[in-house]
Amino acid sequence: YPKAFPPLYVNTVKAGETGGVLELVLTRLADFAEKSQRLNSRIKAALIYPALVLTMAVSVLFFLVTFIVPKFMQIFKEMNVPLPLITQILLVISDFAKNRWFIGLAIAIVLIILYKVLYGLTATRLILDRIKLDMPVMGPLLRKIAIARFSRTLGTLLSSGVPILQALMVAKDTTGNEVMARSIIRVHDSVREGETVAKPLLKAGLFPAMAVNMISVGEETGALDQMLLKIADVYDEEVDVTVTGLMSLLEPFLIIGMGLVVGFIVIAMFLPLFSLVTALGGGG
Repeated sequence: YPKAFPPLYVNTVKAGETGGVLELVLTRLADFAEKSQRLNSRIKAALIYPALVLTMAVSVLFFLVTFIVPKFMQIFKEMNVPLPLITQILLVISDFAKNRWFIGLAIAIVLIILYKVLYGLTATRLILDRIKLDMPVMGPLLRKIAIARFSRTLGTLLSSGVPILQALMVAKDTTGNEVMARSIIRVHDSVREGETVAKPLLKAGLFPAMAVNMISVGEETGALDQMLLKIADVYDEEVDVTVTGLMSLLEPFLIIGMGLVVGFIVIAMFLPLFSLVTALGGGG
């Protein structure tokens, strides 16, 4: 049942049965699953509040643009009030949101499908994953998440008695990034030829120096599995701190962005009113 039990579980249980330590292996798998779930839960929990704020903001703006703005524009049209450029831009946006929203929805669906199709191709997936790792803010975070998952998976497999070459091929799939998976395949090939794990990782340049040094120490002391699990704990904590910090920064940016958009709408609607009041005053 591959959908229920990924290769990590199958290989770990197989090693436990072969070595006669199935009970110990299952306990380690349970710990692995709990810590992985804890990391995923932290990330999801941190994203809930910004997602709610963004949803409410978009809903309010959609209501303003599709129901309130057209009523003002109808008044201006009936009174032949000249519309400044900013108001004309708002009028175009309002018309699009009210009468042509399905075009935007269709474009969004096409872009999502196109992304999934391109991501399904190895060449484009490699380019897209490289872009993800090089992004200014999200890149380091995605790298830390990948390192934490890889380290915990490999450490769990090695501590359960799975051979290192087999463990590397299983652990590479947990990174969720084609670029990092390719570098781990090169590590696998180097280890098969007698190299250490740390040296090819250092050449790849994707793992931080601290993690590579810890892996090197683990290989020298014969405690690679324990060191990998320690690396996973360190990067799990870093991911938690980074996500919390990013979410705390995202909240004021959302508020400022919402304020700017609402300000744009208010200015665009009130400029014609000023023109109308001025014209009426001059006529009086």
